[in-house]
Amino acid sequence: MSPAPLVAASILSADFTRLGEELRAVEAAGVDWHHLDVMDGHFVPNLTFGPLVVAAAKRASTRFLDVHLMIADPLTYGLECAKAGADLVSFHYEATAHVHRVLTALREAGARTGLALNPATPVEVLEPVLNYVDLVVIMSVNPGFAAQKLIPETPDKVRRLKKLLAGRIDRNILIEVDGGVSAGNARELVLAGADVLVSGSQIFGAPDYGAAVAALKA
Repeated sequence: MSPAPLVAASILSADFTRLGEELRAVEAAGVDWHHLDVMDGHFVPNLTFGPLVVAAAKRASTRFLDVHLMIADPLTYGLECAKAGADLVSFHYEATAHVHRVLTALREAGARTGLALNPATPVEVLEPVLNYVDLVVIMSVNPGFAAQKLIPETPDKVRRLKKLLAGRIDRNILIEVDGGVSAGNARELVLAGADVLVSGSQIFGAPDYGAAVAALKA
C-alpha cells in the first residue's frame, strides 16, 4: 500500500478577501503545505502576486510554504520570496539559461529548492543539477491558470522521473504534481511515484475542505 501523499493547497483558488481565514481553514482540514503560485504575466499568461503575499501567508499560517515561481526572473524574485519566508522555492527549468546559478543562490539564501518542468520538457534535463534540488514539480497542465484538466500522459512522466531518481540514495528528492489533481486521479499519481499533490479548486471549491483533503489522501 502506498503511503498517503502530502497535500499542498494552492491558494490561487482561495478567497483573497479573507486569506488568513482560508489558510487556517485548510490547515484545520489537514493540508500539509500551502502552495503559492507567483506569476508575472510574461513567462505565463497570468498575473498573480509576489513576495508581499508570501510574507502575509508566513504570518498567517503554520504550514510549510511551497512557493512556485512561474516567472521570467526567478533569481531576483526567488531571493525575495526566500527573504519573505518561503520554505521552498521552485522555478521553471525553461525560465532561465542559468539553472545552476539560481539553485545555488536560493540554497545560500536558506531556502530549499525545486525545479518545475512544463508538460513538454523531458525529465532527463534534470540530471546535471539533481545535487542542488530538493523537489521536482511535474506540471500536469500547461501553467498559468487554475482548474484545468490533468494531461493524461502525466503518470508516465512521473514514473520516468521516479526511475531517474531511484539511484540517488544520497538525497531524498520529492516529486510534486501540480495541475488538475483530484480525488479521481490522485491514486494513480501516487502509485506512479508522486509524493506531493497540489490541489486548489478541488479543495477551496468544495463545501467541506476536510472531506476534500481526506479524499486526496485516501
